[in-house]
Amino acid sequence: MIRIKTKIWVASYLRKLQQEGIPAFVIAKGDPDNGAILIKLNTLDGQAKLIQQSFNYLQDRRSWVLVDEGEEKAIDDQIARQRERDTDLWMIEIEDDEGRTLLDQTGSFE
Repeated sequence: MIRIKTKIWVASYLRKLQQEGIPAFVIAKGDPDNGAILIKLNTLDGQAKLIQQSFNYLQDRRSWVLVDEGEEKAIDDQIARQRERDTDLWMIEIEDDEGRTLLDQTGSFE
């Protein structure tokens, strides 16, 4: 599987979200080539979800998984702990009261 550089993936993802009218921001930049990515979905009601890409060995492909969900403050604390352990980590925040991430689109953002 060919893997594109993280900074290129992030730019493409943000552009797609923008085209759909979904506000999203890079909160923290990590390694531009191989940094892992965390996505915080802020549903603008005090709640949030934390999503991370992982590799599915059975299907031989990457997929996005829900790591946690709950009060936004608790999610922010979890993100801060992960960023302390992994300075190469990218952090994207999406603000959408409908809960859209576009990560579920077939063939997109794997």
